[in-house]
Amino acid sequence: MLEIQNTVVSLDLLTECFVCDYATCKGICCKEGDSGAPITEEEKQELEKIVPMVAHLLSEEALELIKKQGVAYRDTDGDLVTSIIHGDECVFAYQDETGWKCAVETAFLQGKTAFKKPISCHLYPVRLTEYRKFTAVNYHRWDVCACACSLGKTLKQPLYKFLKEPLIRKFGKEWYEELEVAAAAFLESDYYKHHYKRQK
Repeated sequence: MLEIQNTVVSLDLLTECFVCDYATCKGICCKEGDSGAPITEEEKQELEKIVPMVAHLLSEEALELIKKQGVAYRDTDGDLVTSIIHGDECVFAYQDETGWKCAVETAFLQGKTAFKKPISCHLYPVRLTEYRKFTAVNYHRWDVCACACSLGKTLKQPLYKFLKEPLIRKFGKEWYEELEVAAAAFLESDYYKHHYKRQK
């Protein structure tokens, strides 16, 4: 683990490679899962504003669920998450000829909103856990992302570099620069060479 400001960062962000391979996975992470994407109350309010902008992209089932339940609900752990259809599909997911996409991100790319998507989606496969004195920054492994792991290894792209934009969005530029310094030191350390490099 690395301590960066008020966070504790898993070494997996430095040692694991990852690059989303949409051409292979077709955005299936928006379609599958046992819960919605974790969001904050502020993000819930942003999503509520965006619904009218993206309604034409959403399925009738999604719109009906949003009408009945709202854009979010509390899961079994009590966390606020985006509403899902059939226990897996995010209400903001839609499908075109290339695969599954996020209606919120589509609206952002079209310049209709300044809100790109929930930070938990932007950061994936990193998941955050808030504790009283610090935030844990961990790598969440999911078999549907196997192709992203393979592409990351091919391109030799560490997870923390792939997620530079969302990490800066969440923690700030100064935090990320500290992470880069710590990462460089760790990857040159004897500990890394003996405990990680030998395994590759």
